[in-house]
Amino acid sequence: MKPAFPVVDLFAGPGGLGEGFSAFCDSRGQHPFAIALSVEKEPSAFETLRLRSFLRQFGQKFPKEYYSFINGATSSPDWGHLYPKEWEAACHEALRLELGTSTAKAVLRPRLTELRKTASTRSVLIGGPPCQAYSLVGRARNRGIKGYKARNDLRHFLYREYIEVIHQLQPAVFVMENVKGMISSSVDGKEIFDLVLSDLRDAGGRKNSYRLFALSSTAEGRMTLAVPSHHRSFVVRAEEFGVPQARHRVIVIGVRADIEVQDAIDLTADDHTSKSPPDPQIVRSVLSGMPRLRSGLSKNDSHDRWVSEVSSSLSRIVKLSDSNHDLTDIADRAKKIQARFRDTASKLHRVASEPPSIGSTAAPRLRRWLLDSKIEAAPNSETRTHMPADLTRYLFSAIFGAVRGRSPKASDFPASLSPSHRNWKTGKFSDRFRVQLDDRPSSTITSHIAKDGHYFIHPDPLQCRSLTVREAARLQTFPDNYYFTGNRTQQYVQVGNAVPPYLALQIAEVVANVVKKAT
Repeated sequence: MKPAFPVVDLFAGPGGLGEGFSAFCDSRGQHPFAIALSVEKEPSAFETLRLRSFLRQFGQKFPKEYYSFINGATSSPDWGHLYPKEWEAACHEALRLELGTSTAKAVLRPRLTELRKTASTRSVLIGGPPCQAYSLVGRARNRGIKGYKARNDLRHFLYREYIEVIHQLQPAVFVMENVKGMISSSVDGKEIFDLVLSDLRDAGGRKNSYRLFALSSTAEGRMTLAVPSHHRSFVVRAEEFGVPQARHRVIVIGVRADIEVQDAIDLTADDHTSKSPPDPQIVRSVLSGMPRLRSGLSKNDSHDRWVSEVSSSLSRIVKLSDSNHDLTDIADRAKKIQARFRDTASKLHRVASEPPSIGSTAAPRLRRWLLDSKIEAAPNSETRTHMPADLTRYLFSAIFGAVRGRSPKASDFPASLSPSHRNWKTGKFSDRFRVQLDDRPSSTITSHIAKDGHYFIHPDPLQCRSLTVREAARLQTFPDNYYFTGNRTQQYVQVGNAVPPYLALQIAEVVANVVKKAT
């Protein structure tokens, strides 16, 4: 059956938003959304996007060759040779283009015109412009650039490429996602977000304006449209919707003015800051079933040397209470770990060779979403390497988190474990080493995870490491069969930049209830 609502995905990254929309199944067991066109410029993210597009051509039954590949039995095959029809469809859907260039405009204009003709008034546009210019970290970095002027930074205005596509396509609904920092970003004293909202309302031209809505949660935790009362109404807290991560993003839903949606709006749901999710998902929910792995050493890595280094680190932490009685509880826990470390360490490897499972606290729907019984070895599950000194800090941080229920600040580290950074005690990097806590949603998974693992330390002290790509993907709610291409650094960036697909799945349900009213 032909999908009722074709979807265009801009600035698609590895496809988090698109995955949620394409996977959404309505009450009749049908998939009303299909990705008609997805656009991404970064090569490795595009390769991931195209691969997933290829797999969607097979519905719910991926090729056996794909499982052989992600299970590590074979190298990546020539998909175009094995399945030429499906591969051609994927190459037609997923395009590697840089939006805003003349090449992109020349390619997209006829595609959008044709889609507007064939889809009539029932298309959907999703995506979010790159966020570096809006994020707090990006803005701080820009302030350090001599002569930097926001008005000359084209990244502030990439959202206008999204506006242009709205004007060409005239979609029934659009979904625009960006970082929370967009709300406070300004150019020449003018708030960017005011400009963005104004441009979005008028994007369809004089005949087709758009009404803008926020996404919110009802008292039962169900996602719904809401009439925004202020800018922060547009901030969606992913943890309120079953995502095991405290990820807060701006999401604007635009509905074409001719579509009646009054019955799809919950007028009481706008102020959701005081609500709690009925079934909160925590780090333990999705990581406790993952294969246990050891970290690597940045030089001369071997299992025996790693065991020796971590054993030395444990001994250092056990002795901390000799000079600092405030750390007695940390030293006592290290002593207990020390007693069983060598037996446990003998079973740890750096690459997963067994299937992933999931914790008992995971919600049934999330469990079904993540797991795939055909996976024999968790893909994208190789640990990174660390310096021995950082291993000690990781171990200390994980023990501290387990004992005291929070991640340590710089002031909590004893002098003997403190790094020799000049700004260590200034407060700018007071949480330079951040452990993810078992009993809470994780902190926001960002692309910074590609640079080092200091902000993303695994909660299990025995593993003494940062998160793998697959574990970060679990916290981002990518299904376990979602393979990320490129080298490990590129994979981390893809995961960190993506919209959680499980969140996108729920957005798709809201959008489906709206777009079906389009004439």
